[in-house]
Amino acid sequence: MSDLRERVRLLSLLRKDVASSGPAWLPLVLVLGAIGAVAYADHRVVSISLVYLYILPLAVSAIFLRKEVSYSLIVICILLHDSYSQRSIHPALRIFDNLSAMLCFAFVVYVIQRYMEQREALAKTVQQQRDDLLKDLELAAQVQRLFLPLGAPAIAGLEIAGMMHPARGVGGDYYDYIPIDAHTIQVVIADVAGKGVPAALLMSATAAAMRLEANRDRNILKQVERLNTEIGAVSDPEKYVTLLAGEIDTHERIIHYVNCGHNPAILFRAKTGTLTRMNSSCPADLTGGDVLVFYTDGVTEAENRLGEEFGMERLSATVRRGSSLSAENLMTNIYNNVADFCGDNFSDDVTILVVKCNFDDSSRTSS
Repeated sequence: MSDLRERVRLLSLLRKDVASSGPAWLPLVLVLGAIGAVAYADHRVVSISLVYLYILPLAVSAIFLRKEVSYSLIVICILLHDSYSQRSIHPALRIFDNLSAMLCFAFVVYVIQRYMEQREALAKTVQQQRDDLLKDLELAAQVQRLFLPLGAPAIAGLEIAGMMHPARGVGGDYYDYIPIDAHTIQVVIADVAGKGVPAALLMSATAAAMRLEANRDRNILKQVERLNTEIGAVSDPEKYVTLLAGEIDTHERIIHYVNCGHNPAILFRAKTGTLTRMNSSCPADLTGGDVLVFYTDGVTEAENRLGEEFGMERLSATVRRGSSLSAENLMTNIYNNVADFCGDNFSDDVTILVVKCNFDDSSRTSS
C-alpha cells in the first residue's frame, strides 16, 4: 500500500504524457541529480558564477515535470546559488544577479512549457484523428461484410464454404454464391487490384453489380460483358478487377464458367484422383466427390521469411490431401496451411471458396 501511495505521489509531479509511460521516479531523479551537480560545481568554483548552469536541469524539468513543479524548482535553484556560492560580491550586485537569473530561468521554462503544451495538443489531435479513422475503417469493414454471403446456400447435392481474410481492415477480394433456382447456383470470386479502402469501394460496386446481373440474365458471358462495362465506367484503367464466375447445375451435373484474368480454379476428380486447373479446355461435367477450389492470388503468392511463395504445387497438394474433408474443413485447412507458411504475415487479401459435389451419380437426371 505504501508503494502505491509513493507512486501516486510521484505521478502527481509529472506531466500527463510522461506519467503514462516509463518509470515515474526517473525524471525526478534526473532533475534533482542535475541540480545537485550544478550546486556542487557552483560551490567549488569561486572565480566565476555558474548560476546559469541551472538552465540545464530546469529545462529538463520543464519537459518532464508539471508546470508548478518546474517554477518551484527555479526558486530552489536561486536559493542554492545564493546560499552555497562562495563568491564575495556586493549585496546589491548579488540581488541583481539573482533576479536576472530568475527571470532568465522563468523565460526558458515558459518557452519549453508552451512547446510541450502545443506538442501534447498536437498529439491529442492526431490520436483523435487516428481513432476516428479506425472507426471509419471498422464501419467500412462492416459495410463490406454485408456484400459477402452470410451462410451456405441450400442446394441439394452441393456443399459450399467460403471465406475472405483482408490483409488490412478492409480488402479488395470478393466472393459470392447466388442461387438461381432449386438446383442451380452461381459462384463468383473476384480480386480488385490494390488494397485498402479504394479497393474495397470498387469491390463493393463489383459485388452489387454482379448480383444485379445474375438476377437479370442467365448467360454468364453476357453478364461479364455488361459487368466489365459498368466497372469501367466507375474506375480508372489502373483499378481493374479479375473475376471467375461459374454456374453449377446439380441436375445436369455440369458447370459453365468464364474466367476474366483470374487465377484458374482447381478441380479435383474423385474417381480418378486427378487434379486439374480449370481453363477453356477443362471438361465441364461433374461427378460425386469432385471438389472445386476457387481462390485469389493472396493464397498462391503468400511468402515465407525466405521470400518463397506458397505456390500452386503446395495448394494442389493441400487440396489433394484434404479432398475427403467437408467443404468447410478443406477451406479451413487451406487457409491454415497458407497462414503457417507465411507466419500469418499476409501481404495481400486471402479468399477461398470450396464447392464439394455430394450428389449420387447413380440417380443422375438424363438430359
